[in-house]
Amino acid sequence: MILVVDSNILISALIKDSKTREIIVKADQRFLIPEIVIEETRKYKRIIIEKSGMSEEDYNQLLEKLLSYIELVPIEIIENNIKEAVKIMENIDKKDAVFIAAALAYLDSKIWSDDRHFERQNRIPVFKTKDILYMFGNM
Repeated sequence: MILVVDSNILISALIKDSKTREIIVKADQRFLIPEIVIEETRKYKRIIIEKSGMSEEDYNQLLEKLLSYIELVPIEIIENNIKEAVKIMENIDKKDAVFIAAALAYLDSKIWSDDRHFERQNRIPVFKTKDILYMFGNM
């Protein structure tokens, strides 16, 4: 199984030393995230630093560490699937179509997100953090 990580999952792992961060680092699991989302995450750098209480250097190191466990999905792969993904998400939240597009590109992909709107589509299975914890034995 492959898990496409929602941007809020990555941001959560950056803000707090939590189960989310532990799953990313310790689970023997293939995680993916659209590379375009990394730029979005960097836009929130100041907020993440403020909420987490870490320094900019610590933030940069932690982001690099987390990304060493998460494969970046190139924009070209997203572009190949974006039309179908937008159609799936058109009445839900089009800006999250990039995650659907990434999942469509890889066989046996699921989405890891705590956002309820992903549950309104029925094409790609969605797991919440509590489901992931259960799968990995509460780490």
